Amino acid sequence: MPTKRLPPKPHLDHLKRQAKDLLRAHRAADPGALQRIREFHPRFSLRPDAAIAETPFSLSDAQWTIAREHGFASWPRLKAHLERPTLADRLDLPHHERIEDPVFRRGVDLLDAGDAEGLRAHLREHPGLARQRVTLEGGNYFRHPSLLEFVAENPVRRGRLPSNVVEVAKAILDAGADAGMATDALELVVSGRVPRERGVQAPLVDLLCDHGADPDKAMLAALGHGERQAVDALLRRGARLSLPVAAATGREAAARDALPAADAQERHLALALAAQHGHASVVRLLLDAGEDPNRYNPVGAHSHATPLHQAAWHGHEEVVRLLLGRGARLDLRDTLWDGTPLDWALRGRRDAVAALLRGAR
Repeated sequence: MPTKRLPPKPHLDHLKRQAKDLLRAHRAADPGALQRIREFHPRFSLRPDAAIAETPFSLSDAQWTIAREHGFASWPRLKAHLERPTLADRLDLPHHERIEDPVFRRGVDLLDAGDAEGLRAHLREHPGLARQRVTLEGGNYFRHPSLLEFVAENPVRRGRLPSNVVEVAKAILDAGADAGMATDALELVVSGRVPRERGVQAPLVDLLCDHGADPDKAMLAALGHGERQAVDALLRRGARLSLPVAAATGREAAARDALPAADAQERHLALALAAQHGHASVVRLLLDAGEDPNRYNPVGAHSHATPLHQAAWHGHEEVVRLLLGRGARLDLRDTLWDGTPLDWALRGRRDAVAALLRGAR
């Protein structure tokens, strides 16, 4: 779920104007505005554009959407962040430095130091710590992490992990972290570069799955971030070879086999992932099955953009040609940076794709 960063000196009046602009855009049935509402307002989740446009949408709805779009649970929480900030609201600090609870912070420090024995003692002294969560709003994710989620180093805080991080994670699991916390940690492990770079991604996957983490729930995080080794590890641990998995990994035959039984959400996700990863044959299969190239991608799959944005950014020329041939629009703008597919190609220095998009105007 991509969120927008607040400017260095945010002002509540500016955010109020953004809410009013969103309200007007909803009334005009602007596709980008409808996508933002679908993603960030829970009442509109998974609704099609027409249903969102036809449903009453108030200024308070717009303010709630703006707040969640910036990583806050509500408009009052965003307002409090601006008017009465606490240490947890210091978005300029690494996440561990924003922790206000000294017991929780001590647990993270022991984790980061690789002090497994010290961490076990700390967890025995504070038996509720392994099941506790802290609130760190204002970002893309990691808003209510448990101690276990800090083993993934995702988001990156220090850029490193202790060599015994698997032992450290086991200490937290043994102290009472539940299967839901293990699944949350697994999503971060399989989508983070640091666990892979440190050679602990697969061992952590095994440990977390051994303690009840759901490999299917973590799969989209791995696919969306192109962590192919993690995808293989999740499949090994029993994740389903669904249509989106087949599409993201270029398994055309498996995608063809899975297509008839796939629901609308799986098909939508499959097109987004196939375009992102450049699997033209799977993109063609899905377009032939009736998928719309002009829908914004679903939540969890770069939903601020369309398949054409993603294909352009990654330089997948064959996919770009295919999408253009099937009517993909050049004028749709992403909801995060307000760029067209051509803007994305230019920013990514994909010269051949940029020339192709210019020629299609």
